[in-house]
Amino acid sequence: MGVVPQTLDLSAPNAAAGPGQVSDATVGTPSSGNPSQARQEPEAPTDQRSHDDLLDAIASTRDKTAFAELFSHFAPRLKSYLIRLGTDAAMSEEVAQEAMVMVWRKAESFDRKQASAATWIFTIARNKRIDRLRRERRPELDPNDPALVPDAPDAADRSIEVQQTEESLRSAIEKLPQEQSELIRAAYFEDKTHREIADQRGIPLGTVKSRIRLALARLRQEIDGFDTDPGPSSE
Repeated sequence: MGVVPQTLDLSAPNAAAGPGQVSDATVGTPSSGNPSQARQEPEAPTDQRSHDDLLDAIASTRDKTAFAELFSHFAPRLKSYLIRLGTDAAMSEEVAQEAMVMVWRKAESFDRKQASAATWIFTIARNKRIDRLRRERRPELDPNDPALVPDAPDAADRSIEVQQTEESLRSAIEKLPQEQSELIRAAYFEDKTHREIADQRGIPLGTVKSRIRLALARLRQEIDGFDTDPGPSSE
């Protein structure tokens, strides 16, 4: 994929503009949230590559010069566009940077038959803004939400029974051979599947299942009513 070239200063578009480029940061940016409504910009001189060609160069050869041209042209325009959508200046600059990084990384997905370079790039910026707003929204907590209401405390006798069972279980596990006790802890306390345990320990899946079965048989002898389910998942 390659390293993203160093980005340019969004606040100084004119300094980065090359011969024949439009220096006004507001020209060619859509005035609404629809990127397809961008005004048509003047054609570039014949000795310069079009924006579509620049994107193709990035996609095919990771052309950093082509990316620098696109960045100097579009980054300040994206920032202005995002500000007009109601985004503050700091976030607009961050989102514009993120959008241009995505342009570099995903240039090969650009299809000039489907959209112009400008429409494609502004759409990326708009979607980046939407994603950022979604991430930053925090729903208000409802104190009456059942999920937030603590469970009623267990009765004293039930708490004692649970505690005694847990102590018996820990004691029984400690009596197991190490190779079995480790697998029981991984399957029941770490919620790992048998396949995950086998991969992490470098042992066959059948060996994991066999050792857990043997361990459960021993635990069953120690604790009446112990759940002998083979773990969270057999795979």
